[in-house]
Amino acid sequence: MSSHAQQPNDPRLPSAARPYKARVVAPQDLPIDYSGFIAVIFGVFGAMFRYKLCSWLAIIFSAQALANMRNFENDFKQISMAMMFGIMGLVTNYLGMGPKASTKR
Repeated sequence: MSSHAQQPNDPRLPSAARPYKARVVAPQDLPIDYSGFIAVIFGVFGAMFRYKLCSWLAIIFSAQALANMRNFENDFKQISMAMMFGIMGLVTNYLGMGPKASTKR
């Protein structure tokens, strides 16, 4: 008996091989974009609480989410909102008025 004899249901047969076909996933069933979600959170914290670091992190995470965008319509809305919060936070932090100095008279 030869060790090279192949069985009829052997999965290594080239004629039995089928190409892989990925199943189609609907855009609403895609997993959440974590970098876009984190960008929105950091953007809100940077704009509301005037944290410069959070505003910068919102810009960085939104750029990462923009680079890894899968669904243009849904992801672009979230990314643009995160970018606007980050820019708004940076503008208020760097160009806005600082805390008023208390003066005693």
